[in-house]
Amino acid sequence: MTEARDVLHRLAHAYGIQTSYQGQDGLEREVSGHTLAAVLTALGCPVDPDGLAGLESALEHRRLAPWRRVLPHTTVCRAGAGTSLQVHVPHGSPVTVDVLLEDGSEIALEQLEDFTEPQEVSGELVGQATFRLPQDLPLGWHLLRARMAEVPLDGERLVEATLVVVPDRLDTDQPFHRHRGWGLSAQLYSVRSSASWGLGDLHDLADLAVQTAAHGGDFVLSNPLHASAPQPPVVSSPYSPSTRRFTHPMYLRIEDLPEYAEAEPAMRARVDELAVRRRAENTVADSLDRDAAYADKLTALGWLHLLPRSPEREESYCGYRQGEGQGLEDFALWCALRTRLPPDDPAWQDPALVPGGALAEQYRRELADEIELHRWMQWLCDEQLAEAQATARRAGMRLGLLQDLAVGADRNNADAWMLQDLLVPSMSVGAPPDMYNQMGQDWSQSPWHPERLAETGYRAYRDMLQSVLRRAGGLRVDHILGLFRLWWVPVGQSPVHGAYVEYDHEAMIGILALEAHRAGAVVVGEDLGTFEPWVQDYLAQRGLLGTSILWFEQDDGGPRPPQEYRRQCLTSVNTHDLPPTAGYLTGLHVDLRERLGLLDDPAAERQRADEERRAYLGALQDAGFYRSGSEPDLSVPAERADVVLALHRYLAQAPSLLQCVALVDAVGELRIQNQPGTRQHEYPNWEVPLADAEGRPVLIDDLDAVPGFARLLDAVDHELDAGSPEQTETAAP
Repeated sequence: MTEARDVLHRLAHAYGIQTSYQGQDGLEREVSGHTLAAVLTALGCPVDPDGLAGLESALEHRRLAPWRRVLPHTTVCRAGAGTSLQVHVPHGSPVTVDVLLEDGSEIALEQLEDFTEPQEVSGELVGQATFRLPQDLPLGWHLLRARMAEVPLDGERLVEATLVVVPDRLDTDQPFHRHRGWGLSAQLYSVRSSASWGLGDLHDLADLAVQTAAHGGDFVLSNPLHASAPQPPVVSSPYSPSTRRFTHPMYLRIEDLPEYAEAEPAMRARVDELAVRRRAENTVADSLDRDAAYADKLTALGWLHLLPRSPEREESYCGYRQGEGQGLEDFALWCALRTRLPPDDPAWQDPALVPGGALAEQYRRELADEIELHRWMQWLCDEQLAEAQATARRAGMRLGLLQDLAVGADRNNADAWMLQDLLVPSMSVGAPPDMYNQMGQDWSQSPWHPERLAETGYRAYRDMLQSVLRRAGGLRVDHILGLFRLWWVPVGQSPVHGAYVEYDHEAMIGILALEAHRAGAVVVGEDLGTFEPWVQDYLAQRGLLGTSILWFEQDDGGPRPPQEYRRQCLTSVNTHDLPPTAGYLTGLHVDLRERLGLLDDPAAERQRADEERRAYLGALQDAGFYRSGSEPDLSVPAERADVVLALHRYLAQAPSLLQCVALVDAVGELRIQNQPGTRQHEYPNWEVPLADAEGRPVLIDDLDAVPGFARLLDAVDHELDAGSPEQTETAAP
């Protein structure tokens, strides 16, 4: 049994599966054999976890896998580095290799003298030839081409594979090395104006950017704007989208559409009736009604879509369609199908309903009008995102929109259908047990299949990044650790029974850096949680910013001095999975978790929160940011606001390139947006509208009139302006 386990572990490692993991308590835990077998099977290597039979042959088959391919599926190399390329051919067969660059030019590669013992593969002797990839290859997506003599026939055999040349380091953060920056974070759906339809929209996002820029801010970070279901009901969480590539039409401002402006008065009047009904919801402070707002917007969009487009707009629309290609066509088809077929309809399991299948193509013809509507709405989203970004930059922001990229898409939605050959449906992404979630987490998202990504040249990953980055000055990547490894949980099993599966981080991070470079965008990686020690250093070396949250930056239970924070980082006092700072200070998170039955020992947790609060208040007083010896009365909004201000000024002493201020902190909001570990009937996750310290709804129109809003933003701007160069020079890497 021990021998079988050892071979199983070697086989798992050969497939990039980690056979143990370190818990939050620092102890090493071994992954069970049955979990390893399930993950191996999902990767295309079915094994018996209880016996040695077949394990050795599977291991040998894996060892010889590169020898079965003439070229690697995808080669990713850093610009200026130069590297070698291994090519496998029938032993003794001559081969030449060249590179077809994306500009159409060709470069012949030099073969090196590098003898490697040939290997027997399926009864044939296979040799290895080594070629040099030159250092001066340009950045971009290129094509490797290997030509060799056909055996036994005369002529040539041509094999092609993807070559990606990526930046060694992303340098889009350089302006912030010279002068640090800050911005505002907001859950866009919750941030409304008097013109909103009950939910915040892309016009509101632009207005929020203008107001932030007026106080010196460089960006607005919103929640993910990814598309959800094509019609109500929709999932509330923006981190569980249908697809990460396209945008939710729920965020459109109807009155900004040229089609609305050009409509007949009677048509506009019908739309205006819907708007009046929805605007009545802007003053509701308890909960948002996504489904009602989205339904009315879809009704209005359906009317406006019937209007003819001008030649100029038709040309723009055709250009957008051409640029997005087949991905847009398939997403629009999925939207049309989903309006007819619920997620649990057996028709989805029909092999003919896969993209390109006979049944799918039949529906593509039958549902042409509906498909056209969904394509058109994505174009409108792209236009309004572009205008929001342009507005932010015109207002003086150095970044503008900082978009948020979710970890993945829901297992039963668009990406799962469009990209099913690239995803692993029998597995779900999550997290191992930790001090906050003792049973682990299951995010109900199918993971990328590492090898299929490479086999397809990472095209789906590239296309998704290009679409999101096109209208952004920066990108926050949620759980960027997932580009290194992801916790795979067999569907139907507890997250306790999962395992980490590794990804080619050189490829994943390199492609992200390439697309961000081409978009001129800064990348912020949310690198919180359990990670291997070298990961943060690697991200910094590649020019990607990490994330630091004030409450998580502690040494021996006490606050770490901000001067010791990382330089290559975005810092903030809180995160969307914690209450606003005013709520955190009052222990709202403890009260809520106790009420929901999420705490084993509420008294101990409350004591820990009290000690933490006192420790941070002491640090503020020691640093001179709060009156010494004074204990604030946190039941008084003005007292809370003073402490919130002090915490942000204190945090601004960190050398980090970017600082983020949560809009909820600037208006005194207490309520949490999302309580992890709960369902919608337990807590209204992602449905809490923006309100002030007294629970009154706050509209964008009135932000500067909210006590403390301008005060907090101006204080952060002042502290960053006053930061000394010495802090930057002595910062941690």
